[in-house]
Amino acid sequence: MIVLEIKQNQAGQRLDKFLGKFLPEAPAGFFYKMLRKKNITLNGKKAEGREVLRQEDQVTLWLADETILKFGGFLLPPQSADPGNRKQTESELLYSRAYEKLQGITVIYEDAHVLILGKSAGMLTQQARTGDLSLNEWMVGYLLHSEALAPSELRLFRPSVCNRLDRNTSGLVLCGKSLPGSQALSELIRSRALRKFYRTLCVGRLGADVPGTATEIRGYLQKDSRTNRVTIGSQPPGEYIRTAYRPLRHFYIPADSRSLCFTEVEVELITGKTHQIRAHLASMGHPLVGDCKYGDARINHIFLQKFGLAWQLLHACRLEFPSLEETALTTLSGRIIQAPLPEYYEAIVGELDNPGTWEF
Repeated sequence: MIVLEIKQNQAGQRLDKFLGKFLPEAPAGFFYKMLRKKNITLNGKKAEGREVLRQEDQVTLWLADETILKFGGFLLPPQSADPGNRKQTESELLYSRAYEKLQGITVIYEDAHVLILGKSAGMLTQQARTGDLSLNEWMVGYLLHSEALAPSELRLFRPSVCNRLDRNTSGLVLCGKSLPGSQALSELIRSRALRKFYRTLCVGRLGADVPGTATEIRGYLQKDSRTNRVTIGSQPPGEYIRTAYRPLRHFYIPADSRSLCFTEVEVELITGKTHQIRAHLASMGHPLVGDCKYGDARINHIFLQKFGLAWQLLHACRLEFPSLEETALTTLSGRIIQAPLPEYYEAIVGELDNPGTWEF
């Protein structure tokens, strides 16, 4: 017999789904048979499997240890067991290694359900292949290290990032610490109720339809999986996309002429598709500075030589949450979360503001 108490990060899922995670090799029919016979109960009572679990619910499995192990489950250690003597799993070792080795990650915001991190350029948000160290592994390692998450809980719920940034884009990444948090964040992103803003520097003079306001542009995005590039068209086929931009200031090099111009822009990502900001602005003739896929090779070479910039200058700077009631995100209701600009970004913009020393 084993008793499983539902933790905050496991609440919000159906009982049968929870059982499927605890005993992953058991057929679905096994659970319903055990529920009918009351060999599996919820809070000491007969259950059907469709019940939505709440924090502190107790799921009791009146099953032999051999049956639990046969179906891929695990036995809870006795209360007196020394956790220091427990051998770490391969996954736990990966999380620990990511937490120890990855640099340039900042905890911007944290509560019981949500973690908002700031990542540096050059870091994967999620694994591209098995064994990669990414922000996602660092985040789980951080939760294990801070004891916000117990190793035994990883079988029943695994925290994860909820939005992705390109490897060479810096800034804010949303993570679900609990199942309710992950579900609420995913719905917020899906419904586009969460507003996501970026700062970037693009080539050329980008103007607004109305000075000082944001201009919305639309199009259709098609991805070539072979080259991992996207193209933007004004008509289908493709995924419909919406991007809004607001020019902040213009820079001219040299300062007394208009031979070379750059625009610092705030961009709102209304629909979030692959390379959307980079490709959308490039399709208008204003590629991002440093962008190797969609950018201007001559301009990129100048910024590489002068600043060592080998990636697109794009930073996820701000998240604006709507009013929220009775969800795992109530502590974020109406809040604005910001990530400071990277030092190299500020240094580049500072140099553009004083271009007297520039040489070509």
